[in-house]
Amino acid sequence: METELSEFEQVMRRHIDDFMSPRQGDKKRRGSTAASSLADPVPKAPRSKAAGAPKTGLLVKLAVRTKPLEMDTVFEHASTSISKIEAQLEAEKAAKKAGYPIIGYVIETQRL
Repeated sequence: METELSEFEQVMRRHIDDFMSPRQGDKKRRGSTAASSLADPVPKAPRSKAAGAPKTGLLVKLAVRTKPLEMDTVFEHASTSISKIEAQLEAEKAAKKAGYPIIGYVIETQRL
């Protein structure tokens, strides 16, 4: 009974170790020939957008002013939200933070 329990514990410990660090477990099982193929870098596909650009979301254009009788200026904000209302609120907050106290209206909302 005790040997079966100790064997079970050893097997479970190996499974847990393999699960927690799968590359180390693969190297142990497959040997050194397969380990060298894992070390080769995998080529990545080129990105369609810049690395810092949001992947999804909306581009919101607002009409903003710094003075009450000034001409409207277009303020653009790229939001990661997919909700138009939430993206509009984020754009308004960003415009106020950028120094435009008067927000006129939403000119356009585009998907990224």
